[in-house]
Amino acid sequence: MTHSSADQSLVLTADEAGVRTLTLNRPEARNALSMGLMKALTEALVAAGQDPAVKVVVLAAAGPAFSAGHDLKEMRSQPRRDAYEAVFARCAELMKTVVRLPKPVIAKVHAMATAAGCQLVASCDLAVAAEGAKFATPGVNIGLFCSTPMVALSRVVGRKQAMDMLLTGRPVEAREALAMGLVNRVVPAAELDREVAALASGIAAKSPITLAIGKEAFYRQMEMGLDEAYAFTAGVMTTNMMTADAAEGIDAFIEKRQPVWKGC
Repeated sequence: MTHSSADQSLVLTADEAGVRTLTLNRPEARNALSMGLMKALTEALVAAGQDPAVKVVVLAAAGPAFSAGHDLKEMRSQPRRDAYEAVFARCAELMKTVVRLPKPVIAKVHAMATAAGCQLVASCDLAVAAEGAKFATPGVNIGLFCSTPMVALSRVVGRKQAMDMLLTGRPVEAREALAMGLVNRVVPAAELDREVAALASGIAAKSPITLAIGKEAFYRQMEMGLDEAYAFTAGVMTTNMMTADAAEGIDAFIEKRQPVWKGC
């Protein structure tokens, strides 16, 4: 396992068996998404996407919270329209980087994720939460509706559930978040590391080119009408069938052996 050499880095990096864990490291600020943290995390994600040794990315967090959302103190220190626009533009860049990364991204949520922190969880491909974790979009309570978190939230949960969270600002317990579709699994806190590691390693064993093709196609077809989606995905599957990994995977299945991925 390798670790970031800078103890005070905003994002800590650890690699193990094809899984890169990126840990938000502003525990004293409850991992509020400052401009610096969002920039560092975006850059770390891009680097992971470009590293052929990385198969899966896990997003974790240090300290008592997963993320408290935007750094409101930082935002209020520059009460100008252009400064606010820059914050939300950088946040959008971060969230789109997660979605468009050619590697699966798993959120490991050990504690509270609020506002843009909840948005970050919703933007990930998968999310595993500890039983004590909570989720909220509480901007309405301070006069700032969670409009950008709403983009990610409304794409992973039903409309009524999303509006409930957005209009009330109430914290949602992990089990309710599971029922809503905001997270995939809920486990006791003591089992969180093991559960995420098992999930990540299982995905990391798949063909990387197939994962990349499939992830991109999933998000693109979600924005299409039915006819367009079927036409698009038929083309995607045809392209996928032409890859060496698809040939190897199918042959291995027929021959009852483990595939040896070529990554192309």
